[in-house]
Amino acid sequence: MSAIRYELGPDQILTLTIDMPGQSANTMNGEFRQALAATVHKVKEDLESIKGIIIASAKKTFFAGGDLNELHKVTRADAEAFETMVNGLKTDLRYLETTGKPMVAAINGAALGGGLEIALACHHRIALDDDRIQLGLPEVTLGLLPGGGGTQRLPRMIGLEAAFPYLMEGKKVSPKAALKAGIIDELAASPEEMIAKARAFIEANPTCKQPWDQKGFRFPGGAPHHPAMAQKLAIAPAMLKQKTKGCYPAPERILSAAVEGAQVDFDNGSLIETRYFTELVTGPVAKNMTGTFWFQLNAIKAGESRPDGIEKKTFNKVGVLGAGMMGAGIAYSTAVRGIEVVLKDVSVENAEKGKSYASNLLSKKVSRGRMTEDKMQAILGRIKTTDSADDLEGCDLVIEAVFEDSTLKASVTAEAEPKLVDNGIFASNTSTIPITQLAEASARPENFIGLHFFSPVDKMQLVEIIVGEKTSDETLARAFDYVQQIGKIPIVVNDSRGFFTSRVFGTFVNEGISMLGEGIHPSSIENAGLLAGMPVGPLAISDEVSMTLMQHIRDQSKHDTEAAGGQWNAHPAEAVIDQMVNTHGRMGKAAGAGFYEYPANGRKYLWPELENLYTNSDKAAAVQLQDLKDRILFIQAIETVRCLEENVLRTVEDANIGSIFGIGYAPWTGGAIQFINQYGVRAFAERARELEQQYGERFAAPKLLLEKAESNTSFA
Repeated sequence: MSAIRYELGPDQILTLTIDMPGQSANTMNGEFRQALAATVHKVKEDLESIKGIIIASAKKTFFAGGDLNELHKVTRADAEAFETMVNGLKTDLRYLETTGKPMVAAINGAALGGGLEIALACHHRIALDDDRIQLGLPEVTLGLLPGGGGTQRLPRMIGLEAAFPYLMEGKKVSPKAALKAGIIDELAASPEEMIAKARAFIEANPTCKQPWDQKGFRFPGGAPHHPAMAQKLAIAPAMLKQKTKGCYPAPERILSAAVEGAQVDFDNGSLIETRYFTELVTGPVAKNMTGTFWFQLNAIKAGESRPDGIEKKTFNKVGVLGAGMMGAGIAYSTAVRGIEVVLKDVSVENAEKGKSYASNLLSKKVSRGRMTEDKMQAILGRIKTTDSADDLEGCDLVIEAVFEDSTLKASVTAEAEPKLVDNGIFASNTSTIPITQLAEASARPENFIGLHFFSPVDKMQLVEIIVGEKTSDETLARAFDYVQQIGKIPIVVNDSRGFFTSRVFGTFVNEGISMLGEGIHPSSIENAGLLAGMPVGPLAISDEVSMTLMQHIRDQSKHDTEAAGGQWNAHPAEAVIDQMVNTHGRMGKAAGAGFYEYPANGRKYLWPELENLYTNSDKAAAVQLQDLKDRILFIQAIETVRCLEENVLRTVEDANIGSIFGIGYAPWTGGAIQFINQYGVRAFAERARELEQQYGERFAAPKLLLEKAESNTSFA
């Protein structure tokens, strides 16, 4: 069975229906290329009998884009053959575009990446008027560029400037928005109307040429040499570098392909695009990003970390203890997914303040036309505020999100747990205290688990599920189901102090603060974090967390460690934190003063006194930027390996996804463990040894890393 059905009707209109056998979606793989080549051959034979062509899909979606399984396997050694293959595919598509016959895309579902590129090669595009349908070119989010003509056709269609958000940011839009942007030409209320409109266009336009194939074509908004456009393009690379920090080659290559291609004819522009596409496909960043954001993330979403053989659970009523920032966020994220929520605090007034968080978020959506007033009220109606534990009666799940204090958490556990339904789950949102320790306050420790959310909960996608020593597989499976029910990404870790994400996050902030204590200029520290690919610098994020909370967590950890007979090893960052808080009264952003100043009007800026207190001019001048970047990335990766070695982390997938979505580890790396793999395990171990000699034993390679380096095998 061919991937493209060829149906030439008595009205001389040819319908090409893409229907990849054995796949739920159409993808641009070898089978499709073969079918397209055969189709082009047949079109050449029948051309005199063809009045026009309709490209349609037999799937629920129109076309899903390139086959990432194929792309991920392409190596540098395959570059020439890959480039030839891509140009061959584009030549076939280009032939259909230039027969002179009208060609119409009938877009019945999502058209992303290669799917939209097929549609762009048509002379007319009609889409179903359904807001659930997405159109776009999201390749940049995986470190790639649109390699099927997207960087050439879209700018010629809507202009360079208008095309850049779709090309360089991966912007996706609904059919209505695509029509407004000029990406499609018509909307249809039904599949039947869509095909009827396609036939009508063909009848009304017996011959067709793309605008860029016509004499005298001018770029919408101006070609690169147009004075107004030239002025904008002169600063575009600098603006782009400010966003990417030089970590992401794809946006830069997209800009180059689009602008360089706009200065030549379409066919040469297409060749330029292919060369940049090949460079990205065979490069390390695209490998890292496709490996993690596609393959590993999909494995997690498919339930790789969920115990087998346990029936899927749907939750109807969830209790949240504590209406602070975290509790309020958990309540909102749960209610917005259709689940009843009981939000409890010490007073109804406090609980109402927590509910107002949801009200404010929803009101913004209503004001922007993204939600109706009725829907907002329905969501708010699902959040019941209370100061009474009796209202928790009948909850399937209770999540405590109170202050990080073992005694307080034990108290609320004892109060709320009896109100759960039979076999209900009790979860703690603790970020550091071991679940096994907290479960001592539970009458049913097998039903006790950790659900570590990240702030702000409404934006952060990850939830770290922590399994205590007595947590049952059934409890884990049901917790996993809840996380997926509220649309979050679950990773599963075993118990330890700080678990995985808090442990690794702690190494990041402590390393930055240690640099400050060593005499390195604070601006250099913050810039090194950004240039390494972290979303913010370590000093800025320390202010967000608050140094008083860092002190409290440290003191609790120190107390528990020593109470258990262990020895507490002080970190160089501790002295700086204590001095900032105890001596200078600078506790963080919430207090209005930390490593940064927070003026009432205006942007934050580094506290000027930091330089006088800590900076050593000789040290600051001599330090190498690469050393600072390496320290930030290596310390987190090393701690991640320790978590694998200690069986805190169960899988490499959870390590990579958790490090990016939970900590903000540089996404270009593909995650903390993938960073080691792409760096080279032996080379990483050698560099770690250098850092250990220079900066201390915290950079010492764990035994597991040394074993991998010895055998030269990657983490998998």
